[in-house]
Amino acid sequence: MKALVFQKSGIENLRYTYYDDPQLGKHEVLVKVRMAGVDPVDLMTVNSLKVKPIPHIPGTEFAGEVEKVGDQVRDFTPGDKVTVYGKIYDGTCDMCMAGYETVCRNGGRVGIDTNGGYAEYVAIDEKYVHKLPEGYGWELASSLSISALTAYHALKEAALKPGQTLVVFGASGNTGMFLVQLGKKFGAKVIAVTTKSWLGEMGADLSVSYDEVEEKVGEFTHGRMGDVVVNSLGKAFWEKGMKVVGVRGKVVTFGTLLGSEATVNLYQLYSKHVSIMGVNRGNRSDFVELLDLCKDCKVKVWKKFPLEEGVSALRSIGSGERDGRVMIEVE
Repeated sequence: MKALVFQKSGIENLRYTYYDDPQLGKHEVLVKVRMAGVDPVDLMTVNSLKVKPIPHIPGTEFAGEVEKVGDQVRDFTPGDKVTVYGKIYDGTCDMCMAGYETVCRNGGRVGIDTNGGYAEYVAIDEKYVHKLPEGYGWELASSLSISALTAYHALKEAALKPGQTLVVFGASGNTGMFLVQLGKKFGAKVIAVTTKSWLGEMGADLSVSYDEVEEKVGEFTHGRMGDVVVNSLGKAFWEKGMKVVGVRGKVVTFGTLLGSEATVNLYQLYSKHVSIMGVNRGNRSDFVELLDLCKDCKVKVWKKFPLEEGVSALRSIGSGERDGRVMIEVE
């Protein structure tokens, strides 16, 4: 089969080439990949993360059709349209037993600790494979396992309630666009912090620039500020995020694109009874709920690349011109 493959870290070492066809285990499903999303973690996978196997196929977020099933697989048949829950879990540790597969003590990540979806085919254990409900397109289906799931898990962990105000930094990003849409589904008022003009189409009640966020959030909330503030960007906007969170509010983070080490003003923290929460993707139950909840979610796509141009797709993720998702189509 054809795939994007690297044997040594570095985007300059990623090649579109032939790779041995996957060997199908008795409990595995062979998925013919139709589309894969490009996320910052995919570029990190190629450039710096420890991966296995080597040579390695990246791609953490993808969807496709069932091509073939192992001898012991009963719930899938060829032709089924499917997506993949991307956190590897053992199902027996205390975190898994508590329903927190996303932090399984012996877990890993599809596309990092196994080969991923930047290929014509992927063989994967059936427990990670989920049928798509009717009506799902490939763009949305290949945005579920990281972009949408992380957003949904974050809002659940923050216990966002109807009528509360959600402030989303990086609202035009892969996860940001889903935070806006899911925030509305939770019944919240959503403020999108962004340089883009299209977040109103995703349901944002107000879009504001980074320079004016404190003033505009104050005006919108009559001084109460945000109940939940999601900052997936990291250090660069950490201080602004802390300024717009209200009394007993929550600051949620899951990304460090613009820096991983931030300074916390402890007085600001304890004087307002603010909670800071870190989250990581989401659990199996979240994923199952999301499949039904997000059937009408929208995906803003900037560019689609064929698999043979996958290197360009990964390079484009950091482009200042990027205005939406980058996707890889697999013929």
